[in-house]
Amino acid sequence: MEGDRYASDSAVAAADSLAFASEVLAAAEGAAAKPAWVFDIDETLLSNAPYYAVNDWGLQEFNETSFDEWVDAAKAPALPSSLKLYNELQGLGFHVILLTGRSEFQRNSTEENLLFASYRSWETLILRQPSDIGKTAVQYKSERRAAMEAEGFKILGNSGDQWSDLIGSPMATRSFKLPNPMYFII
Repeated sequence: MEGDRYASDSAVAAADSLAFASEVLAAAEGAAAKPAWVFDIDETLLSNAPYYAVNDWGLQEFNETSFDEWVDAAKAPALPSSLKLYNELQGLGFHVILLTGRSEFQRNSTEENLLFASYRSWETLILRQPSDIGKTAVQYKSERRAAMEAEGFKILGNSGDQWSDLIGSPMATRSFKLPNPMYFII
């Protein structure tokens, strides 16, 4: 997560995303729906590599309490390629929607961390509510994307580090999978 290959793979995903965004936005011009791009947060916009570096890169059993403390510290850095893509998409006129598996009780620290990492002016930040407990990531994120479409957004692009960020109905016109060698979420 700190090597050249990881940075290179992330840059390729961002470049492909931007090329697609420019094309699809031009084709969708004049459509009634609001053009939207959905981003996951952890390992998509923000890097938790500093947390994993001090926790033996996943060789220790995952400790939710210590990870929550890391989230509360709000010091995760931006993934450079994702920050560049985020800003360029906003410049093109996309409504940027952040859809994360983080819990609602982490809203303040999540917003603080996004600002710390130079992310600004997102359309909305969607976090798991108490009613989402027990739902798989695919079910939760699919339900939230359906709600976005019901609000008049057309999800043209979706970026995430997990397949569970990207699959399920409704899907974006095109999805972009970022690398994540640390963990897999169902």
